[in-house]
Amino acid sequence: MNDKVEHYFAKLKAWKPELTKLRDLILDCGLEEEYKWRNPCYTDNGKNIIILGYTKEFCTVSFLKGELLKDQKNRLHKAGPNSRSAKYLSFTSEKEIDKNQDIIKSYINEAIDIERKGLKIDYKKDQELKLPKELIEKFNENPKLEKAFTSLTKGRQRGYLLHFSAAKQSKTIISRIEKYEERIYNGKGMLDCVCGLSKRMPNCDGSHKQLKK
Repeated sequence: MNDKVEHYFAKLKAWKPELTKLRDLILDCGLEEEYKWRNPCYTDNGKNIIILGYTKEFCTVSFLKGELLKDQKNRLHKAGPNSRSAKYLSFTSEKEIDKNQDIIKSYINEAIDIERKGLKIDYKKDQELKLPKELIEKFNENPKLEKAFTSLTKGRQRGYLLHFSAAKQSKTIISRIEKYEERIYNGKGMLDCVCGLSKRMPNCDGSHKQLKK
């Protein structure tokens, strides 16, 4: 066990019993425990495989190469709407974890096997996303917006393009672009924190909701 992870668990106020059970299951599968990205991270021969975490609604076992898991039990969730790799299992009680111990271990062991075989996610399979004509028109009207957008990371650009292009009507696409212009200027992605209250920076963890109270 890792000292930094011990400190993490000592300070936990939410989901401590559930995360402790999940931690024991993961360690029982033979993974090494480390502390990365402010969360317990589990590795095999130095390769990152699993991260433990939580939201207000549930605790999670996240698989960094979850996209490669067969998910025969149909239990995995995408880490985000635009995620191309990570997927996670979610739990809301110790009872649920106890009931599904064998299933959880099967996912963990499959993830270990994938890493030991050296399997990789083929990101080239993703079709190149095209800029909707409405966004191109916005760029023509405002070169500063284009500069801000192209300065974003590829992942953040992709998130916006997927969201904009998902709209069927031109006026909806324009509305979505205008809604996120300020975020784009500030170098933020769709799921990034903009209030400064998140404890999971740069990601939003819902802390902004307290501002509405």
